[in-house]
Formats: sequence, C-alpha cells, structure tokens
Amino acid sequence: MKSWISISLIILLGLASALLIGFGPDYFSIGESDMDGEQEGLSEQIIIKFSHVVAEYTPKGLAVDRFAQLVKEKTNGKVEVQVFPNSILHSEQTEIPALISGEIQMIAPAYSHLSGTIPQWSVLELPYVFLNYQEVETAFQGKIGEILFSTLEKSGMKGLAFWSSGFKQVTANQPLILPTDFQGQRIRIIPSKVLDTHYRTLGAIPVGSSFGDLYSLLATGKVDGEENTISNLYTKRLYEVQKHLTVSNHNFLGYAVIVNEPFWKELPDDLKQAIEEALQEATAFNNQLSVEMNAQQLDEVLTKELMQTHIQTEEERAAWRQALQPVYDSFAPQIGPELMQEIEKLHLAR
Repeated sequence: MKSWISISLIILLGLASALLIGFGPDYFSIGESDMDGEQEGLSEQIIIKFSHVVAEYTPKGLAVDRFAQLVKEKTNGKVEVQVFPNSILHSEQTEIPALISGEIQMIAPAYSHLSGTIPQWSVLELPYVFLNYQEVETAFQGKIGEILFSTLEKSGMKGLAFWSSGFKQVTANQPLILPTDFQGQRIRIIPSKVLDTHYRTLGAIPVGSSFGDLYSLLATGKVDGEENTISNLYTKRLYEVQKHLTVSNHNFLGYAVIVNEPFWKELPDDLKQAIEEALQEATAFNNQLSVEMNAQQLDEVLTKELMQTHIQTEEERAAWRQALQPVYDSFAPQIGPELMQEIEKLHLAR
C-alpha cells in the first residue's frame, strides 16, 4: 500500500513539474496574452456621447444615426458614437454645460441655444435673414460660418458642421396672415432674446419652453401657437393640437454640430480625420434630407388636409419684414458690425 502511494506521488509530482517547466510557461503566457489583448482593445475604444433633443425620424435624428454608423465603419470600431435622442440624456438647457464639462462629447443645439451666451449667434435668428437654401449655404460655408465657429473656442467648444432642419412656419388655432393677427396670441418659442423680441414686436406674448414640452403646452391650451419646421411639426404630430398653418419661411432653424474641444485635441490625427470624413458625409445627408422631408411632409399636410394651410404671398412677406425691422435695429449692436456687414452683402446679392 505504501509503495503504491509512493508511486502515485512520484507520478503526480512528475506531471506537476512537466506543467510548470515544460508546458506551463507557454500555456499560461498564451492565455494571459489573449486576455490582455481583449482588455486592451476594450480599453482603447473611444466613446463619444452624442446628445440631442429631437425625434429619431427628423433630419437631425437620422443624420446623427448615420454619423454614428459612418464613424464605426471609418474607424474600424475604434470609436463608438452613442446616440441619446429626444432629450433622454439632456435637455436644451443642460446639454451645453454638459458638453463644456466633458460629461458628453458632442451636441447639435439649435442656434437659439447658443445666442443666449454668445451674442453673435443671434444673427441667425433675425427674421428673413435667409430667403432660400442657397443663401444658407453661402453663409455657412463662408465668412459668416467662420466667424461664428471662432466664438465657440473661448468656452471650450469646437464647431464642426452646420446642419439644416429647414425654414420655420407658424401654427395657431386661428389664421396668422398679417402682422396684426399676432396681437395677444401666446406663441411658444425656443427661449431666446431675439425670438422674444420678434413676437413682442408683433404684439404677441412669447412663451419660452423646451421642445419636449411643446405638444403638451398646445394640447392643454397654455399656448395658442408656435413656430417650427414642417418636419418637426409632422414628426411630433403637432397638427393634432393646431388648426392653422401659415407657410411663412420667416426664419431658419438649423443646428451647430459641436464637440468638446479638450476631448477633440486629445484624439489621434487619424481618428480625427475619419470622424471629420464621417461628419462631412452625414452633413450632406442631413441637408439634402431636410429639404426633401420638409417638402414631402408639407405635401402630406396639404393632401390629407391635416391643417388649414395658407401659403404666404410676396405682399404678405413684405408686410411682415417691414413690421419686424425693429428686431434688426435692436440686435445689430450686440451682433457686431462684422457680421452685420456680411448679412448686408448677402441681402444685396438677392
């Protein structure tokens, strides 16, 4: 019995020695190497949290999703864009501070949310500052876009692209045809000094609120009307709680795609290039889609008679522009002569 135990111990010791000496180093080194590689790959993946406030099926919502997919493809999965739509992560009021603090890395706020702290951005809210998409493109690809993006740097932000949502229209439960029709109407706006002055000039009562609260405000009668693009009106089903639509194209709603600048500076050059290429493609997609979607959904509103719709005439537009001229006079000083001169050049070229 003792000899059997001794033989067994010798065999076990021999196997142990073989594992530790003969097989051990190779075996354990392979396992550790594989695990380290997996962990290293995971730790090296860069996450971009992209927060926005509109629905997934708006031009902006679809463009953000397209951008996320393009980034994944162009970086071979090294960069992941996590998308948070519909204000599920941040509202208009909290997304800019969250970006500056580095809690999130990218946002695409409406211009009105930038003008509150950076006065130069107010230029994009002036009534009838653009009359068509060609003027929009000229402005953003030229000196106006360059000046506006330069104003972001002091706050630790970097502008990467301008996205279009489309021209704004007005809705209400009564027709809004002439400037005098706004008298006493409670109109929901994006909180903004320019938009507030715009509607007070027409005799209306502006009510600033978040986009997420808009449907409820209209449904409960807390406001009488609002201004928005056709795509936002349609995707949020605002036609269910508004009777009248005036296609006025009185203002342009767009978004600035912005990244946290310290985060951007730390990215390797090859990844920056890939992200910029993805954004360039997503921007072209967004801008084309916004034109098509607004036209298609306006056709749906007209064909299905979802609202009583009035198309603004040239004479009516002239009356609105004249009535709203005081808005230009009020904000020109804080916008600054450089930008106002560029706007004047744009208007003279009409």
